[in-house]
Amino acid sequence: MNLLNDLTLNKSIFFKFMKENYRLYLNSNIFFRDILYAIKSYFEKKDIRIKYSQAEKIAYDFINKLEGTGELKKMSENAWKVNFSLGNNVVQSDEQKVN
Repeated sequence: MNLLNDLTLNKSIFFKFMKENYRLYLNSNIFFRDILYAIKSYFEKKDIRIKYSQAEKIAYDFINKLEGTGELKKMSENAWKVNFSLGNNVVQSDEQKVN
């Protein structure tokens, strides 16, 4: 299985997964280590264990693809600006619902 291809094809799912633990929204900063650890966690949830060095390589390649499409803009050696929106994931509790 090509993990980079899987990540690229499911990038919206990956970023929604990542958004659960990191502040990820339009024009926010995102750091290399955040992406790296999110990739490790994402694949662990799929019962795929990857080594740190493998996750690092996937993260570099994934970031390069996202830079190429304009979805990430490089700010420094280890930081990028998020140039896309995931939308609002607001869930109303039963108490807040209006009938």
